[in-house]
Amino acid sequence: MFKRITTYLDSIRARDPAPRSRMETMLYPGVWALFYHRVAHRLYRARLFFLARMVNHFSRFLTAIDIHPGAKIGHNFFIDHGFTVIGETAQIGDNVTIYQCVTLGGTNPTNGKGGKRHPTLCDNVIIGSGAQIIGPIVVGARGRVGANAVVTEDVPEGATMIGLKARSTLVPAEEWAKEFIPYGTFNCEDADGNRIDCIEKLEGEIRLLREEMAAIRAQASGELPLQPQKRSGTDGS
Repeated sequence: MFKRITTYLDSIRARDPAPRSRMETMLYPGVWALFYHRVAHRLYRARLFFLARMVNHFSRFLTAIDIHPGAKIGHNFFIDHGFTVIGETAQIGDNVTIYQCVTLGGTNPTNGKGGKRHPTLCDNVIIGSGAQIIGPIVVGARGRVGANAVVTEDVPEGATMIGLKARSTLVPAEEWAKEFIPYGTFNCEDADGNRIDCIEKLEGEIRLLREEMAAIRAQASGELPLQPQKRSGTDGS
């Protein structure tokens, strides 16, 4: 038991440079929220639903983190800061990191699959602050969700999702994002290995597309020189 606790605290320190010791890490609200959830989940599985809810409400009062007792959570789960909501049928794998103000929310129960209406986060997923993951979807292993993104569809393994509604950046994260990346942030690399900002790269592609569309419109409206046309008639005039 002691070894599991120290391993868990060390996994948090590996992802967060702020704490200087394990004792300091034990003051984190996410650590206590997970501890109380383990208790509440045992009561929930024993069908002591009211007692499970009491533990859940006490934990929420202390930590500002609301984890439903029915949620299934793996090893080394880390909520940095707090103000997070995790629904009843959510499933979370190992080494998952969630930053503040994240919701793992549900949909209408009639739209769920076999009663599941909350997301599944596979191993090593990182969810940025303010992100909303909604419905019985799956975020694949090593998936990243950027800050304030809204995700309502499955996330491929290793993909990074951004925006409202979240869309894939089409960055081959499975090839380079092999280690923990704080806050789910990332950079692209060009062909020469120089790091460039992904937003700038996407904006450059948009500019090229706009230039091509402008050229097509100009040609269609006759603003570009027309090609000489052959004249009809036998006299050559």
